[in-house]
Amino acid sequence: MGKEYNQLNIGRASPMVLDGVSVLSYGSHVPLKNIANISIEDPKTLRVAPWDKNQIKDIEKAITSANLGLSVATDDAGIRVIFPQLTTETRQNLVKVLKEKLEETRITVRRERERIWEDVQTKQKEGKLTEDEKFRAKEELQKIIDEANRNLEASFEKKQREVLG
Repeated sequence: MGKEYNQLNIGRASPMVLDGVSVLSYGSHVPLKNIANISIEDPKTLRVAPWDKNQIKDIEKAITSANLGLSVATDDAGIRVIFPQLTTETRQNLVKVLKEKLEETRITVRRERERIWEDVQTKQKEGKLTEDEKFRAKEELQKIIDEANRNLEASFEKKQREVLG
């Protein structure tokens, strides 16, 4: 979830926002970071300097089609990616996206807990675990899940504070 949060545009230039961008390069899709240097030019601008200047148009097209809400400008040195100032409405929409990602991750954690619990129950039925070991495993599993949920919530709250300013 942390990686997904880092890829969200929160109004500050961050190369991680472009991590999901892939460029059609010589017939195959390649991650942008594999064909260009991405650096922070100023708090609202990234500089994308392709190693092969012939790929500037392809990179510009890939960034634009990624629908990240960024402005793209081409110059002699490469591409400038400009992060717009966030409006109140945009910030509120970002918080909604953050909440959706949090809930998706919680569901994934819950499914994993259920899968592990089923494994524990199966092992107990097969005689590989005693009843006591089964319940100790359940308690340990719940501790791990509770810790994961606390970490998810803390990550969400931190990112929400960043977005809301």
